[in-house]
Amino acid sequence: MTLQIKSIDEYHTEYARSVADPEGFWAEQAATFRWHKPWRQVLKWNFREPNVQWFVGGRLNITENCLDRHLETRPNQVAILWEPNDPKRKPRKITYKQLYGQVCQFANALKAQGVKKGDRVCIYMPMTPELAVAVLACARIGAIHSVVFAGFSAVSLADRIKDAQCKVVLTSDGNSRGPKNIPVKQVVDEAIALGCDSVEHVIVHQNTGDPVAMHSDRDIWWHEAIKGKRKSCKATIVDSEDMLFILYTSGSTGKPKGVVHTHGGYMVYTEYTFRNVFQYQPGEVYWCTADIGWVTGHSYIVYGPLLAGATSVMFEGIPTYPDPGRFWDVIQRHKVNIFYTAPTAIRALMAAGDTWVKGRRMPSLRVLGTVGEPINEEAWHWYNERIGKKRCPIVDTWWQTETGGILITPIAGITPLKPCYATLPLPGVQPCLVDANGNEIEGNDVEGMLCLKFPWPAILRTTYGDHERCRQTYFAAFKDKYFTGDGARRDADGMYRIIGRVDDVINVSGHRIGTAEVEDAINKTPRVVESAVVGYPHDIKGQGIYAYVIADGPVADEAAFKKSVLDTVTREIGPIAKPDKIQVVPGLPKTRSGKIMRRILRKIAEGDTSNLGDTTTLLNPEVVEEIKAGAV
Repeated sequence: MTLQIKSIDEYHTEYARSVADPEGFWAEQAATFRWHKPWRQVLKWNFREPNVQWFVGGRLNITENCLDRHLETRPNQVAILWEPNDPKRKPRKITYKQLYGQVCQFANALKAQGVKKGDRVCIYMPMTPELAVAVLACARIGAIHSVVFAGFSAVSLADRIKDAQCKVVLTSDGNSRGPKNIPVKQVVDEAIALGCDSVEHVIVHQNTGDPVAMHSDRDIWWHEAIKGKRKSCKATIVDSEDMLFILYTSGSTGKPKGVVHTHGGYMVYTEYTFRNVFQYQPGEVYWCTADIGWVTGHSYIVYGPLLAGATSVMFEGIPTYPDPGRFWDVIQRHKVNIFYTAPTAIRALMAAGDTWVKGRRMPSLRVLGTVGEPINEEAWHWYNERIGKKRCPIVDTWWQTETGGILITPIAGITPLKPCYATLPLPGVQPCLVDANGNEIEGNDVEGMLCLKFPWPAILRTTYGDHERCRQTYFAAFKDKYFTGDGARRDADGMYRIIGRVDDVINVSGHRIGTAEVEDAINKTPRVVESAVVGYPHDIKGQGIYAYVIADGPVADEAAFKKSVLDTVTREIGPIAKPDKIQVVPGLPKTRSGKIMRRILRKIAEGDTSNLGDTTTLLNPEVVEEIKAGAV
């Protein structure tokens, strides 16, 4: 297994070594895995095209490293511990041996439906063990999985299926989430009806038992698909740089970007970061509360923990169902040692009051983590005191869908902690701050735009089907640098604090939502002429969505009009993108070239109207006063 850092001195030594000899450093980590053919070159790269390749010429299958190699040493250890949405239902414990059998059986079922190496498979499923099985079964046969969060609308799902030209869609009859049952199969049917001509088969897992329409020529039940299939399946050996998965993320333009990750580098990096950041010890129970529809679930529920031979908890429900004590009950019952969740969840549980925490002893907890957005200081202290009892280090991790794994974070129990700071880069990660002209800002106690000047093994390789978009989005802003889109501060001790997005992306509950995407949806509402969307501080979500909307004339019933806007956004994207505030406005502040002055709209949304800067150069300065007067 990979090296685990044990002290702050060792961290500094390893970090220096990883920068001086990155190829030697990562080759050492990679050598601990099962390879069918060794690589002939550790790294080939440039950020101009961009073209990044790790472990060039190496041949492997990531699932052999997640499953097969553990069968000799821990066949009966629990690999996935599933906690259902309904606490009255019994949890499921799946050992490494059982998981291997289920993955192989479903891999054979996929092959029987004509899925082969290189085919794209869309997965639109709730958080049941079958979702993890589906992901691994695709990887087993060299198919490329594209998981779509099962809260996205039919339109959003169709966009992703069409972009990836998926051959098969995997789903369930329904999704139990809190008190609601969500008809996910129905959403898949609606999506396919929107022109997803590439889809040949839909495999449906019976989850809730709700009745669903089945198309006899296209749909097949999961239990029927696996019937009679063998529980062994030889892994398809792939190239280190073959695609493992596509995961769609919002951008500052309307169309979602299909971020591509590959087998070799992603495998090495997720295992290394999981083992080191959380200081995972054999036999511990680890729980990441994310959904596998997001990158956190890919890297730190499925791949990272299974590569490291860990026990990974999968949770179907939500933090507040049936009450705000649910997380703490699960930790108590399953004796969770490492707990990794989002600041949004922490703030929501903090707001519910301390009564839900009092009386719940959680002595098993050893490490706490946060992911998705920077955690605010009040929530950090509450988490530290009420949940960690001041004895559990908090790893405030910073990374992105595009980075594949954690980049800047404390290492549990080793790195000095500072609330709101992601602290120090992991070995192999070379961050820098630049000014607007791309000049690197040297020294400490400085602020700038966060870039990375050297590749790490899990860096994205492209955006699916549009490499130029990848270049433009991440590599064109600053020469020979990957631009994260985030602003950051480096303090006097060299620790990093992430300030937030510098592009038109809003971070809602840890999920990046492009303003253009929301505006496109709002503009499809009847009577809407134009809209502008900005983020504003939100007590629970971190950032809320504030929409300024122009109608085609006087609006007599504002409540009904706003409801139609919300309904349209829900239909086009999903409930996650619904604006928290909608203001009907007579116009939008624009420059003489027609550009919307979002800076002004952002300040008004934040309630800061004292200093809006010079508005006299606007095409329509008078509209600013009207917007200020009607702010919600």
